[in-house]
Amino acid sequence: MKTYHYIPGTVPVLISIPHAGTFVPHNILDRFTTPAKRLPDTDWHVETLYAFARDLGIHMLIATHSRYVIDLNRGKDDQSLYPGKFTTGLCPLTLFDGTPVYQPGMEPNAKEIQERIETYWQPYHDKLQSLVDDLKKKHNRTIVFDAHSIRSQVPLLFDGVLPDLNIGTADGLSAKDELIQQIETICKQYSYSYVINGRFKGGFITRHYGKPEQGIQAIQLELAQCNYMNEAYPFSYDDKKAKKLQILLMKFLEIIKAC
Repeated sequence: MKTYHYIPGTVPVLISIPHAGTFVPHNILDRFTTPAKRLPDTDWHVETLYAFARDLGIHMLIATHSRYVIDLNRGKDDQSLYPGKFTTGLCPLTLFDGTPVYQPGMEPNAKEIQERIETYWQPYHDKLQSLVDDLKKKHNRTIVFDAHSIRSQVPLLFDGVLPDLNIGTADGLSAKDELIQQIETICKQYSYSYVINGRFKGGFITRHYGKPEQGIQAIQLELAQCNYMNEAYPFSYDDKKAKKLQILLMKFLEIIKAC
């Protein structure tokens, strides 16, 4: 099975969706614990939430495999994005609640992790890099919008309730101030709570691909899932909530297209 699904567009904006995949090969899935088999930390329905972006001419790159197979928003070196804080790694061994992904003694070894990098991680990033390069060459600029979502309460990752909109630009290193100011202006016009470079500052994709000085900007948006879906199993999509949120997301993407 291919590790990503690519939908071509016409403008120099690319939405990357690295954590919405749900496919797990049987030789991996059979080793998961029962809770892990439900894939609770998936960025559920993000590809559906952003489906309208195709009408805006925006390119979309959507991962097909679960983040438990390999986390595409981590570097190959598996360096922590938030040193000193709890986070999951390149091939996660724990769920966001701290419980194990694998049954005892069935965790991947170094050889298997390297094989997963070559089989799943590298193809996604090869495609992402080629798209960034092509768009930059054709339009002399490009913006990568890394789309994520997470449960609004994950005690091991953050205290209390997460803001509705969590915008990350690697502390201002991956995008220009002008873009962030325009995004913040839109946020203030709606009732959703937001934070810029708070708990989530952008993962590997934002930090690696965002090079504003070269005409390549990157921004991550981590959405609190309570705003468009049921956060409890079976993680159902809430069309009414989603349509309301999509109004704001469309404003974001229209601004990004114009930058």
